[in-house]
Amino acid sequence: MKLRQNVRHWAAKRALTTPVLGGVVNDKLVDLHTRVFAEKAPESRREERRDHLDDFFDATMDTYVAALDAGYPEAEAREITHLQANFDFFEHGWASMMEIPADELEAHYRRYESFFREYGITIDDPLGEFRPADGVADAPATPEALDDGVFENAVAGFADDVYVEDEDGDLQQGSATEPDDVDVSRAPGVSADGTDDEASAD
Repeated sequence: MKLRQNVRHWAAKRALTTPVLGGVVNDKLVDLHTRVFAEKAPESRREERRDHLDDFFDATMDTYVAALDAGYPEAEAREITHLQANFDFFEHGWASMMEIPADELEAHYRRYESFFREYGITIDDPLGEFRPADGVADAPATPEALDDGVFENAVAGFADDVYVEDEDGDLQQGSATEPDDVDVSRAPGVSADGTDDEASAD
């Protein structure tokens, strides 16, 4: 999968594992991901999906931290959560929200199969053991969108590894090396000047 990786991603990683600050950043990242992905949905469908997306992305923050704890580099841990989302979008028939085409889901799953199996994550059960005890809000499925075969926001051809694009637009295979001087104030939700709103969900 193709992802971006910049100072805000490194700051978010540090902040999410910091007591107190982690909760603030968690909430901001959930809001950010819900907004970005809802905007990829047909306008008439956005509001009916928001509660589901909020609950789902909140659960994936726990996946992200678990993947980091398991030793995955930042980009791979984040890719795991994006794959969970794409599994969920596929199960709901939300084709326009998918970042990868449906025929690459299996290949991506296989790359992280050991992690996914450990936590009971499958394409048809994207959260596995990370599913909240009180569940995730329901949202209507649109299976007919999958039948159309149009995945307008999907980027194909990156199923063999994680690829990261840096702030200069350069693309590399694999997660970059974490810088030593990460400033957690650059994490979404921490900055007081609003610059965190520029952060990207990918």
